[in-house]
Amino acid sequence: MVKLKVEKMSCGHCASAVSKAATKVSGVESAEVDLANGEVAVAGNPDVNALIAAITDAGYPASEAR
Repeated sequence: MVKLKVEKMSCGHCASAVSKAATKVSGVESAEVDLANGEVAVAGNPDVNALIAAITDAGYPASEAR
């Protein structure tokens, strides 16, 4: 499981866009967005840098959650 902090999410459409971007990355089995906390939890074995890039490219800056 990979957890990322995602900025600029403010509505259901944002959460859907983040989930869609994440699930397009190779190795991702599923993505669960927590809109209230600005996070996404990704199941599978994706390349974390590719995952961050895909979500950021969708317009939502992402980084590894601490």
